[in-house]
Amino acid sequence: MKKVVIIGAGPAGLTAAYSLLKNNSKDYEVIILEQENIIGGISKTIEFNGYRMDTGIHRFFTKNEQVEKIWEELLPIQSKPAFDDILLNKQKNFPEKGSNPEKDEKSMLIKERITRIFYGRKFYDYPVNLNMTTIKNMGFFTLIKAGGSYLKACIIKKPENSLENFYINRFGKVLYSMFFESYTEKVWGMHPSKISADWGAQRVKGVSISAVIKDMFKKIFHKKNNHNTETSLIEQFIYPKLGSGQVYEEMAKEIEKMGGKIIMNAQVVDIRINKQLVEKITYMQQKKKYDLDTDICISSMPIKDLVHSFSKEKAPKEITDISTNLPYREFMSVGLIVDQLKLKNTTKVKTFMDMIPDSWIYVQEPDVKMGRLQVFNNWSAYLFKNKKEIQSKAFISLEYFCSENDEYWNMSDDEFIKFAEEEAIKIGLINPNTVEASIRIKIPKAYPAYFGVYNQIDQVIDYLNQIDNLYCIGRNGQHRYNNMDHSMLTGIKTAEHILNPKTDKKDIWDVNTEQEYYEENK
Repeated sequence: MKKVVIIGAGPAGLTAAYSLLKNNSKDYEVIILEQENIIGGISKTIEFNGYRMDTGIHRFFTKNEQVEKIWEELLPIQSKPAFDDILLNKQKNFPEKGSNPEKDEKSMLIKERITRIFYGRKFYDYPVNLNMTTIKNMGFFTLIKAGGSYLKACIIKKPENSLENFYINRFGKVLYSMFFESYTEKVWGMHPSKISADWGAQRVKGVSISAVIKDMFKKIFHKKNNHNTETSLIEQFIYPKLGSGQVYEEMAKEIEKMGGKIIMNAQVVDIRINKQLVEKITYMQQKKKYDLDTDICISSMPIKDLVHSFSKEKAPKEITDISTNLPYREFMSVGLIVDQLKLKNTTKVKTFMDMIPDSWIYVQEPDVKMGRLQVFNNWSAYLFKNKKEIQSKAFISLEYFCSENDEYWNMSDDEFIKFAEEEAIKIGLINPNTVEASIRIKIPKAYPAYFGVYNQIDQVIDYLNQIDNLYCIGRNGQHRYNNMDHSMLTGIKTAEHILNPKTDKKDIWDVNTEQEYYEENK
């Protein structure tokens, strides 16, 4: 029996273990090492004061059938109305067979995507839609300038050597300045002119003004087909009843049923490489060191930490230097329970307490550091301590991007919560003295960044691929800004390669690099 040690119990690591054991549990002993005390990596769901809160925006949408199948194996899609569906009389096209959220704990909810941009204290559709709201908000002269700027971008293309030029080529300078420049700088702490265009190529595939216009005409003529709609325009997704982390909590249970072992609070401190093979992994748990011999190592830990953990056969200095300096951005969120929101619903979408209907909002306001806002009322009533509270309380998350050890990261929880509350009051989101409960969450290395020494990462990848029994997967394991389904797919591809070494190991690194990944079903 071969021993497989997986570093990290996030979407990638858990999926690798699940796929491997589901296809061959007899020949493989699988051990997962997770440094935290909770399953799910950056897609985990945190409990506080009886509420369940996601650590970021985690909608479930994919065009990969393997990933979709795993989601539905773990949590069947609802075929009966959920609590808020019933109260708001929401009409949905339910599958014939599935789950009943009111009775079944294991349930995927069908959610309509409503996402907007908050800019100039006004709401714009995301992506920007050419409707009367946009025209009214922008004003005639700004609209004319935006149109002229876009036409210019159609004729005169800039070299796509930066994220700024990537966006200008697709939207024109005016719309880029309004809806991309400030937000991107908030996320990355760097102006888009200094960031590689790779970020845009992976996150905004196929999206442009022409795609928006095309989508607008589809809506006018009632042509709805998710599989032909660009990534950022998807109008519907599924979502676990108890938060994004529920998928990975259920996956962990299935892994253990199939014989896998998950060791929590286990921080990898040393990986012994001998003759281009990982032969031993040392982890720390409760101030004690433990050694694990291994035949196969699957790593979703940050490349920076992975290379630093190598012993005996140290990585060449150049590789160590590149990996050490790979850039990241950290993520923080402040969860708030308030009696109501000051911002009101001006749409035709029916909500409780006249609440804004958005699942999440991109905060483009340059006078606040806040980058995003989530409204958990519009995700699931079952995230509340009592589902009936969805009718009388607002459960929101204020989201921030920063760098480790900067002034915001180093604030105490109380200081930062107060700072976030003041920003929420400033932009008119909440009224003063209305917060009933709060929590601050910090996620280090949440976003692998595409600047600095990133342009040398291929040297590191080539070096890691020379270690025959090492597989690097997931967002941090590949230093790639993956969605959840991409990270899961790297786990699936890894299991396939282990089970059939004749497949190309390069397929694992190719996930989310193909321009047409999101445009076509694979």
